[in-house]
Amino acid sequence: MKILITGVGRRIELIQAFRNAALVLNKELKIYGADMAGTAPALAYCDYTRTVVAMKDPGYIDDLLRICRAEQIDLLIPTIDTDLLVLSENKARFDAIGTRVMISAPESIRICRDKNLTSDFFVDCGLHAPMPVNDWTMYDAGYPAFIKPKDGSSSINAFKVENAEELEVYAGQVEDYIVQPFVSGREYTIDVFCDWDGEPVSIVPRERMQIRAGEVLKTRICMDPVMIEEAKALCKAFRPCGPMTVQLIRDGKGVDWFIEINPRYGGGAPLSMKAGARSAETVLKMLDGEAVERMPEIADKAIYSRFDQSVCIEEGRSKVCGVVFDLDDTLYSEKDYVRSGFKAVSDYLGGGYEESLWHSFEEGKPAIDELLCKLGREEEKEAVLDRYRTHAPRIELYDGVKELLQKLREQGRKIGIITDGRPEGQKNKIAALGLDQLVDDILITDELGGVQFRKPCDIAFRIMQTKWRLPAGEMVYIADNPDKDFQAPKQLGMRCIMIDNADGLYTGEHAVKNVVYAGRKGWTEQLLELLPGEC
Repeated sequence: MKILITGVGRRIELIQAFRNAALVLNKELKIYGADMAGTAPALAYCDYTRTVVAMKDPGYIDDLLRICRAEQIDLLIPTIDTDLLVLSENKARFDAIGTRVMISAPESIRICRDKNLTSDFFVDCGLHAPMPVNDWTMYDAGYPAFIKPKDGSSSINAFKVENAEELEVYAGQVEDYIVQPFVSGREYTIDVFCDWDGEPVSIVPRERMQIRAGEVLKTRICMDPVMIEEAKALCKAFRPCGPMTVQLIRDGKGVDWFIEINPRYGGGAPLSMKAGARSAETVLKMLDGEAVERMPEIADKAIYSRFDQSVCIEEGRSKVCGVVFDLDDTLYSEKDYVRSGFKAVSDYLGGGYEESLWHSFEEGKPAIDELLCKLGREEEKEAVLDRYRTHAPRIELYDGVKELLQKLREQGRKIGIITDGRPEGQKNKIAALGLDQLVDDILITDELGGVQFRKPCDIAFRIMQTKWRLPAGEMVYIADNPDKDFQAPKQLGMRCIMIDNADGLYTGEHAVKNVVYAGRKGWTEQLLELLPGEC
């Protein structure tokens, strides 16, 4: 399952919510992040990064279509206002290549992008809204007043004004503005999530207790029945596809004044998910055509507070005191292990089947299954697989690896291995290669509690860091698989080096800046040059 998120920016909590949803539902998920500059912090939490032109560029949609077609993206999720309308207007083009876009209809998007239309819409739904004017000289609804861009977002160029003189000044500074009465009271957000047809799945009102630059820092869940019914009325008229965020102010008399609608995930939407809305899980279920739970139980009155966290987007040069390696196809050839395993299987079955097994493997077929079927011995599959997984392999370290590990030890660096796989098989590999005598610590992720601890899960990396008592910035992870190896260490702030192994099983696009090409002359020396400073 592949999801492309546009305008990823700082949406780390949203990405983490989808990661957790995939884990809970046991679904395979890859997340692509689209960004113009390639420096958004959330990109470090995506599996893949794709560079696109600016959202207002005429080639923006073509860029996204190219990505979706090439990567066979299942779902595109926008996260900011800028590209909502153009995506909605081009939704059919994405449908034609098999990519769904979680976006509402163009006529609904236009209501949100023009604050005049937004206020009229609220009133048509039977709700209260401070009515705007577009000329400050025509404003006569009293002070304080509020001036903001007609199509603005994130509280940019939005100002409270106390009198006509201030209003005139701000009107000269804000382009294409509206002026409306200032409503005093408590601010609320309603996080709504609907199915493909606009039917509500979850509605979670929450008080905006603390705000910075238009985004919530602290919030309290408030399952107010009046707000929930008001949100249902909005859904009935708006028919949102997927997420919708509604802003309102409840005044001192208990009247709700609706301010704006954003038909996308709001920055604080993951807080509602933590309270029980779990819309990320709902999205994955909807993609698979599964039934979804409606109006789940929400942790009413729960309070959530958010914080900032840094992530490294460009590695500098600093001393490296801890070097962690992947195992398979990084320190030895995994194909040699496969050949060794096929020899053990062939011997178990009577001999002479190694080349047949290898030929099926090279064609991408389930080699052992095919052979057992051909021999009419399918009932022996478990015993044969056990022989493959537990055999003592005939494998060797890549040329120069033993000397590399010895040199790292001489330099006073900690050396470790983090590897995925069945414990018995991985231990047999480690013993055959003599690695238990060459490195300080070895973690087999499956031993931590099962396959859910395999990369990109970060638990093994945290354990290694804690055991060594090193800052993440002084550690490096060296591995070969761009699909899973580098996400966790990058998020923790570790440096990463990719071994591009032309003979390996997992060659692919480079996920990191530093790449060493295994097999080329002097490749281990090149690797050492990327590890500055002795410890």
